[in-house]
Amino acid sequence: MLYRRLKNTDIELSSLGFGCMRLPVKDNRLEKIDYPEAERMLHYAIDQGVNFVDTAYFYHASIFGMRGESEPFVGQALSNGWRHKIYLATKMPLFILKEKQQMESFLNEQLERLRTDYVDFYLLHGLNGETWDRILGLGVLEFLNRKIAEGKIRFPSFSFHGRVEDFIRICDSYNWTYAQIQYNYMDIDIQAGQKGLKYAESKGINVIVMEPLKGGKLAQNLPQEMMNILDGSDKKKTPAEWAMQYVLNERAVISALSGMSSMTQLMENIDIAGRINAGSLSDDEMKMFNALKNVMEKKTRIGCTSCRYCMPCSSGVEIPEILATLNNAAVWNDHSPLLTGYFRIRGKASKCIGCGECEEVCPQQLPISTLMKEAVTLFRN
Repeated sequence: MLYRRLKNTDIELSSLGFGCMRLPVKDNRLEKIDYPEAERMLHYAIDQGVNFVDTAYFYHASIFGMRGESEPFVGQALSNGWRHKIYLATKMPLFILKEKQQMESFLNEQLERLRTDYVDFYLLHGLNGETWDRILGLGVLEFLNRKIAEGKIRFPSFSFHGRVEDFIRICDSYNWTYAQIQYNYMDIDIQAGQKGLKYAESKGINVIVMEPLKGGKLAQNLPQEMMNILDGSDKKKTPAEWAMQYVLNERAVISALSGMSSMTQLMENIDIAGRINAGSLSDDEMKMFNALKNVMEKKTRIGCTSCRYCMPCSSGVEIPEILATLNNAAVWNDHSPLLTGYFRIRGKASKCIGCGECEEVCPQQLPISTLMKEAVTLFRN
């Protein structure tokens, strides 16, 4: 495993981070983590040199906005000495934080669930401009300072889903250790994007990347036009390796977080991350990524990463699955419910009542209600 030093600290993080949002589950139920298999994966990763573990209050919850099962799993898996082998990150649940005193109660609850006295990195979760303004008024910076002084938080950080203009002013507002942003060769112009990455670097703020493979979309089932471009390179690599190399090529990126659901995915990512250094891409290879991005942009309509913040839908609509079928229809230019996978979906788009609850929490700010209407028209259900 390769490591990169966090600026202004004595910490070196593994270039691959273990994300705990997509752990293996039982019975296709998000809240039913397969503890034995997930623990086997996490311990294997640590034994292979991964020393960065990222979780959150909501991860693996059956209903968005409720406590998830990821933190308790991590707490159990890191007991018996494993905790001290890694750097641990979790996040303040801003989506349900309404009052100042909740900051204290949430952190204490999270420390208990994680079976630890402190977290190395405590993130303000999913910031955008509106959320930032709201929690500033609740005194969040004073809270962070106090908890750092108490030793419950070592390094304050934040994750971001919003406009780059808001990202910049958040960077300017506090002495952050790192900013966690969505970044891959398809997403250089959305949210913080490349502009935000470079700005954070200029401010001495480290960058941790989430969605380096865009929810797995850049790792498998790429359109043939994209595969032709990759096959044209004299270096034979898998799509996942190319996508990960694009992210880790950036010197500002300290670690790429991957949410892995199987040992196969984990082993592949460990192998890939162990061979990629910053600045390793040639000019011709960077041009290749531009060509890949152009092909995918022409075909992919909807930037959903399957984070499932929109789920469950109160009307029973299977939103991420439907958005994936709309993208499948666009990429392969075929509206067949069989080819796109729409026929397998139980909660069809026709159940959507346009309440807009999903749009309020969507990190990608997608017009989900409108897209559901398009699905009804396209698939006739």
